[in-house]
This record gives sequence, C-alpha cells and structure tokens, in this order.
Amino acid sequence: MKFESFLELASKIGNLPLPGRDVQLEMAPTERLKELEELEITKRNPRQAGVMCLFYPTPDGDTEFILILRKTYEGVHSNQVGFPGGKVELTDSDLAHTALRETEEEVGVPQSRVAITRELTNIYIPPSNFWVQSFIGHLDHTPAFIAQESEVESLIPVPLSEFLSDDCITTQKLSTSYMDDMEVPAYKLQGHIVWGATAMMLSEVRSLLNTSLKL
Repeated sequence: MKFESFLELASKIGNLPLPGRDVQLEMAPTERLKELEELEITKRNPRQAGVMCLFYPTPDGDTEFILILRKTYEGVHSNQVGFPGGKVELTDSDLAHTALRETEEEVGVPQSRVAITRELTNIYIPPSNFWVQSFIGHLDHTPAFIAQESEVESLIPVPLSEFLSDDCITTQKLSTSYMDDMEVPAYKLQGHIVWGATAMMLSEVRSLLNTSLKL
C-alpha cells in the first residue's frame, strides 16, 4: 500500500470506535483467556507501559511499520517480537510520552517527528504484570533506524500489504518459561512468529485498518 493511501486510512481511523477487547482476544492464547477470566487485576498492583505501532513510508513510497526482536535475557519476554516501548518512568508526563520516549531509545526515531494517530485499547499482560497502552503513530519520512544495542536483537520492518493479507494469520506450538508446548494464534511476519500480547494489539490495529478500507 502506498503511503498516501495509508494517510487517508489514518485520518479515518482517528474517528472510528475502537474494536476493543473482543478483537484483541481473537489472537489470545487459550491459557491467556482462562487466566484473564480468573484474575483480579487491580489486586496485583500492575505496572504501566506504553508501546508504539509506528508506520512510515519506504523510499519507494510504500507503507511499513516497525517491530523489534528483543534480546535473550532472563525474563518472560526474552527473544520475543514486540513493538518499541517499555515501562513508565517518573519523568514521563503520560503514557503517550512513555511510548514516544521508548521508541526513540529503542529504534532511534526522535519523539518530535512522530505523529500519534490514536490511542488503542489497553491490555493486561499476566506473566509480566503490566497494563500496556498501545498507540498508532506515523512518520512523514523514511526513518534511519538505530537499534538500541542493549535491548534490541534486530529490527523487523513489516510491509503493510503483508500484514493485511490473511496469509499472515497462523497458529504455532510454543514453549516458554511460563507455558509448555501450547498452540497459539499468531501472525507470521517477515519470517517471525508474532504472538501473545503483541498479536492481540496487532489484531486491533488490523481491524481498524480493514474497517477504514471499507469506508
């Protein structure tokens, strides 16, 4: 999709009602659904985080968004694909500031260059005990990404045309530090399996884009 066409969609997305939890849960692992039903989230005193789904034009004028592969470390999100983003710091004025600051730190895009299209539905992540607020944003130029060496293993530019194709929707058997050999719904993007909370957030992004295409 050409970036001019994406910008037309973005202008419509800002006025659409959010698809919300129902659409997110279409990409939720079965165990996550059970866990969310049983949890009293407020009693767990979750931390807050902000992430950014950042769209931008390629040199050829097409549209991509950026995902990152996280480093391998001792933690529940080790070596997983996600959005640029992270936890709230005391200096952050709000969750949008968190998402912008973390995006600059992790992929090198200056905060001042990102236009936020809209805030999405927040999502609770039980394994890490975070409420995560996601945002759709875009740039008006092709960025020169710089991966944060301490946090990011690699950058994953995803063509919007690939993401909007039904061919990217799949299922995958996975084992992690908190689950064993479980089949999960996922997106296959640029050869990477994207699942869990990131897939759930992407499901809402995809729904908004598809709805705006019909308007």
